[in-house]
Amino acid sequence: MPRNSVNCHAPQNPLAGPRVGLLACRSVEGNAIIRPVEARDAPGIAAIYTPNVTENVISFELEPPDAAEMARRIVSTTATHPWLVCERAGEIAGYVYASSHQTRAAYQWSANVTVYIDARQRRGGVGRALYTSLFALLRLQGFYNAYGGITLPNAGSVGLHEAMGFRLIGVYRQVGYKFGAWHDVGWWGLELQEKPAEPPPAPLTTATLQVHAGYRGAVESGVASLRI
Repeated sequence: MPRNSVNCHAPQNPLAGPRVGLLACRSVEGNAIIRPVEARDAPGIAAIYTPNVTENVISFELEPPDAAEMARRIVSTTATHPWLVCERAGEIAGYVYASSHQTRAAYQWSANVTVYIDARQRRGGVGRALYTSLFALLRLQGFYNAYGGITLPNAGSVGLHEAMGFRLIGVYRQVGYKFGAWHDVGWWGLELQEKPAEPPPAPLTTATLQVHAGYRGAVESGVASLRI
């Protein structure tokens, strides 16, 4: 396949087969691709996530989810929000997803966002690439705000988020206890797009997003940030 190309195919029902991503489109740069998550990605995603549970305080979970639990989370998340992976040479280099900011109806136009990168793939533009594609999808869906929580200190994550336009909102002091110590969590926010005086009744459903004329361009948008 030529460099910086896109390969698309018909979307499948996530409950009827292994594909659970929002988009049936792969955006390719050299030997790296950005694509929707699939059920088969659960073990690789779990492997990336586990050290952030067992070795540091980036995640406040105390027990890492196994592949089966990660697969369940993928299905649950992609019912309403995008989840993308960056794949290099057949392995997951990183992943990104959005989720509900809060459950109350007035929050529905805002989303929390999360990105994790394989330690071996850092400084390769993976985080920026994944966030670029994710934010394009969230704009298409009709989200206006994105928020991210970061356990402090974490200069790398803070640097990525601020490079993407996030600004610090505030810090929850000593809000979590893990590994024998209390930890602060900073919250950063990003305005995804200008807000109308009256928003649409609700963000687009994932089914509508799958057939949106702009979805291909949204997936493509992060590819230029990948450094091969």
